[in-house]
Amino acid sequence: MEITFTTPALLFPALSLLLLAYTNRFLALAALTRELHAQYKTTHEQRLKDQLASLQYRITIVKQTQVYGVASFFGGVLCTFLLFAGLNELAAWTFGGSLVLMLVSLTLSLREVMVSIDTLKIALGDIDDEKK
Repeated sequence: MEITFTTPALLFPALSLLLLAYTNRFLALAALTRELHAQYKTTHEQRLKDQLASLQYRITIVKQTQVYGVASFFGGVLCTFLLFAGLNELAAWTFGGSLVLMLVSLTLSLREVMVSIDTLKIALGDIDDEKK
């Protein structure tokens, strides 16, 4: 497979948007964690404690998505540099590695969304309690 400068350049806009989305997700989770923690300190509700544990796990996943996303971005930049240096075969392998890292990042992002659904079920658990 022959790659040119435009091949890794295709990753840059996608990765930039992904990293922005991951950062926004992290900031939203951090704000929610602070809010629920303040509520928990006054009420000591088990449901809040469960939500906080889930949020902590989600923040860890988002951090991992960011790490793999940045590593993928780094690989794309390195691939461009290797192409510039005339090391086409190494550049192709580096580009492939960048794609794998991007897949890992996207998989972790999907995992975080699935965990967020479970967290919402905890948050809405009081509705189920009222029905009983």
